[in-house]
Amino acid sequence: MANWEGVQEFVAVAETGSFTRAAQRLGISVAQISRQVSALESRLSTELLHRTTRKVSVTEAGRLYYQHCRPLLEGLDEAERALTRLQGQASGLIRLTAPITYGEQQVAPLLNGFLLQHPAVRFDLQLTNQKLDLIDGGLDLAIRLGRLEDSSMMARRLGSRRLYVCASPSYLSQYGEPRTLAELQDHNCLPGTLDSWRFRESGQERSLRVNGSLRVNSGFALVDAAIKGIGLVQLPDYYVSDHMARGELVPILEEFQPDDEGIWALYPRSRHLLPKIRLLVDYLYDALNNGPANQVTASAAARIVTRGLDDWRELGEAEPL
Repeated sequence: MANWEGVQEFVAVAETGSFTRAAQRLGISVAQISRQVSALESRLSTELLHRTTRKVSVTEAGRLYYQHCRPLLEGLDEAERALTRLQGQASGLIRLTAPITYGEQQVAPLLNGFLLQHPAVRFDLQLTNQKLDLIDGGLDLAIRLGRLEDSSMMARRLGSRRLYVCASPSYLSQYGEPRTLAELQDHNCLPGTLDSWRFRESGQERSLRVNGSLRVNSGFALVDAAIKGIGLVQLPDYYVSDHMARGELVPILEEFQPDDEGIWALYPRSRHLLPKIRLLVDYLYDALNNGPANQVTASAAARIVTRGLDDWRELGEAEPL
């Protein structure tokens, strides 16, 4: 296998334009990437990469070598996929990202369940509310909420989340229950990171600016304030469902509830989806069990996220994952 040493590392650097991003993609150290590529160049007696303190670029010889190596690596990937399909199990590192709260409450427990079923898998989960670039970050998968931005990524809707406006029984007893959107101006509406709340009125989406005595970028802090009778909140179901079930919070203005928002699995476009990623996405979909089992381009999902699922099939942009 000596002839293969350094090839995967070189291809990763050539495609990402960076030793750091190549290391992130392959899950190894920058030093190891550098050593392997240098050893490959030494063995070939050819400079494959131009290195400066600011950038890395591929030489003419490197471009020729890359053109021959890329199909060989794809063949190896396909061979591994064939074995994985035969074995019916996933293995290897999966690097993914998810929003902090949803990731802690929903995604991480599901990943732990997946690990129990597939002990040969390893996860590197990054919880952040920043939308990380999958290619630059060497990520295999991202869990995104709400409307998708236009991109070249592929997207699969895993489920949905619902927004609720809630208040405690004590607040409603003291200040009354608003029956129309206009009445919200007379109430203490506690905003989170956004100045506006979303509603649907007369079949149309509507954003309404709200004000209150507390602004905080924590859903848990808003829930606590609402339970204590301080004001109204609008939050996704995973924050408030349990509290509504226990009667600690009461949903209001339900006739103005906005459309459910999508929960998406986002991953780079590829001719072949790695079996471990396919198995994980299927597992997440089955566990959430709330959304259409369709795969579309992220740009298409961004355009038609508010349209019916049948429209995706009519547009011809859906493919079975």
